[in-house]
Amino acid sequence: MSDFKKYLANRKANDIDFSDGYEEGYQSFKFGALLKEARKDAGLTQVDLASKLQTQKSAISRIENHSDDVKLSTLERFASALGKKLEIRLV
Repeated sequence: MSDFKKYLANRKANDIDFSDGYEEGYQSFKFGALLKEARKDAGLTQVDLASKLQTQKSAISRIENHSDDVKLSTLERFASALGKKLEIRLV
């Protein structure tokens, strides 16, 4: 087990507030990271994408870094601007 995994297991075991919000926070972070990766794979900067979506760079940054409360319609526009389609699955 890596040092990070040991730290994380210990922190979850000893800090109930951290443990309670960890999974939700991690999923939000991971989703934002996926959006950022898709943008970069498309060869676009945040400024480029903002221009395509007729918004500000700060809005793109907010979506990528705080993706816990993004409208579905915004995600559809984000995907479309990258030449992709949004697909949602429940598993």
